[in-house]
Amino acid sequence: MITTTLFPGRYIQGAGALSRLGGELARLGDRHFIVASPHPLSKLLPPRQAELDQAGATRLERFGRECTDREIERLFALAKEFGAATITGVGGGKTLDAAKAVAVRAGLPMVSVPTVASTDAPCSSVCVVYTDDGVFKRADILPRNPDLVLVDTTVAAQAPARFLASGMGDALATWFEAESCRVSRGGNIAGAPGSMTAHALARLCYETVRDHGPSALVACEAGVVTASLERVVEANTLLSGLGFESGGLAAAHAIHNGLTALPGSHGRYHGEKVAFGVLASFFLTDKPLPLVDEVYTLCAVLGLPTTLADLGLADASDEDLLRVGEKACAPEESIHNEPVEVNPELVRDALKAADAEGRARKTRSARG
Repeated sequence: MITTTLFPGRYIQGAGALSRLGGELARLGDRHFIVASPHPLSKLLPPRQAELDQAGATRLERFGRECTDREIERLFALAKEFGAATITGVGGGKTLDAAKAVAVRAGLPMVSVPTVASTDAPCSSVCVVYTDDGVFKRADILPRNPDLVLVDTTVAAQAPARFLASGMGDALATWFEAESCRVSRGGNIAGAPGSMTAHALARLCYETVRDHGPSALVACEAGVVTASLERVVEANTLLSGLGFESGGLAAAHAIHNGLTALPGSHGRYHGEKVAFGVLASFFLTDKPLPLVDEVYTLCAVLGLPTTLADLGLADASDEDLLRVGEKACAPEESIHNEPVEVNPELVRDALKAADAEGRARKTRSARG
């Protein structure tokens, strides 16, 4: 059996790590095209302009909100016009995905600078493309991973805590999906079996979120960097990135993609929808009750969705949920890596069961 494990070229994390950006860019080239979300474009990068200038000529460009084919084409044209030698993405997952796609198309080194620990996109070779309306369109598998991932935990700690919680929701899925792929011998992002390393990292990812997540969330709410926050940022970013890409995806992310078909869910973050996908997958795969209880309890503590109402889908009909199931069960979707039968009706029923369990728990909690 030949396994494949995918890694970024270099990973740097810690408080104040953004100070390394100029030096790292200089190592990779001398003309730097930087795509940034609005906040880092106006707040984080201007104080670093002198350092960036020392690294070579730079051009900063604002990201256009959604990672669409049109946006990727626009950014590529601007980078080509500038004569870029490197491409850098600074911001959230969609910004980074667009920058990755531009770098691959241009054949240039790519630097990933996440400003929130909300997804595992920074390390991966995956670019998720959406429509202009924010509906999942496809996931492109790029031929290489970022050359550098630079994570400043001071920046992550100052972001709204909901971003960190969302990242933990995304990370929650890593172990369960990798384990499904191991059992079913499903392929990872490279289409190959996951390695022992990938599965060990996926397991560590879940254990880190479980053991340190609540404490890290408290630190983020206070805007401070602690040992727990460092651990969870690494789990959300590096462990989850390596675990999902090299271990494989299954039901949780497919259900996320299905949920994007319902406009009510568009105000929820990627990891929030993935977290509910994890809960639904438990009913699809008949997980043991102690594990179900552990993960529902953790989601409640972290403020992650445990009901359809939490996702903005309180009024979702059976027909709506069947649409989710149909999109989740599309032939190319990762749900087929589950070692059980899957079809749209079973996904619809798993969503309803997960919602019923979440509502029952909320009722019991309200009664004290």
